Amino acid sequence: MSRLTFDLDVLRSFVLGIELSSFAKAADRLGRSTSAVSAQLKKLEGQVDSPILRKSGRGMVLTPTGEILFGYAKRLLELNDEAATAVRGTELEGWVRLGLQEDFGENLLTEVLGSFVRAHPRIRVEARVARNAELLELVTSGRLDLALAWDSGNSTTPHSQFVAELPMCWIGKADWTYTANSEPLPLVVFESPCLMRSAATNALDHARIPWRIAFTSPSLSGVWAAAGAGLGITVRTQVGLPAYLRVLDNLPELPKIGLILHRAESKPAPPVKRLAEILLANLNDSLTFDGPVVHATKTHGTTVRPSTDHPPMGMPPLGSQCRNPTA
Repeated sequence: MSRLTFDLDVLRSFVLGIELSSFAKAADRLGRSTSAVSAQLKKLEGQVDSPILRKSGRGMVLTPTGEILFGYAKRLLELNDEAATAVRGTELEGWVRLGLQEDFGENLLTEVLGSFVRAHPRIRVEARVARNAELLELVTSGRLDLALAWDSGNSTTPHSQFVAELPMCWIGKADWTYTANSEPLPLVVFESPCLMRSAATNALDHARIPWRIAFTSPSLSGVWAAAGAGLGITVRTQVGLPAYLRVLDNLPELPKIGLILHRAESKPAPPVKRLAEILLANLNDSLTFDGPVVHATKTHGTTVRPSTDHPPMGMPPLGSQCRNPTA
């Protein structure tokens, strides 16, 4: 029996299509045609001699074989990308100081920074989790090289790059329900000032829904815990959303919020530049939960947003609103 060797390009198309819930979007992201991606999937099914996708409604879901292959494919790609980073950056050394919002702490600190440090043992990384105002002050004063922060509308620094635009969502306990009555809606929020706290109260005021602050915390973990305990509901994006909470329906519509990567210098040192590239690549791939995510780049000071209107292939496209994926 001949040894089976998987094509990493094929596995990348497969994994990205599942993560984006659309193989058309995966094809666009990878710079391939939808027919080319379809051919790759057929090749993959031929290799494993079993279907990896099956029809479910208007879309496709993984078969048991597909679920097993998906897990291994992600591991293979992660190892490949880590090896590629290590080989390309064997001569890199220095110091990188990174600041980020708590929303991204679990994913970026464990996955991105962990692999970056392993690939570049001669680079010293210092990371800090903080809120927007502190992150901007630190990067502006040169005490951070990079800062990943929410866009407050007037928080751009001289060397900032638009990363994505995400929907804000009402979030609460899995069995939480809202019934319009005279009782104020209990809110679980960050200490003021907070962009998402303001978005919540502004939306409720506009809808003439009474509210009260039921719990205030200086940390996101405190907000999640209070919401999970049923003390009230909160407003965040779906980034880092715990499994015991869910997106809530039938509440006032919320605006989207931008995500920006700030740099202390226009021409950063090679280690800083390399980490920024890896962060952006990871965010581009990971911000794929249910809801509108607009990725962009900046060219000559102008933000260019690529079109997200691609016809689905195999799987339905992501929705256009922040919504409960279980609804």
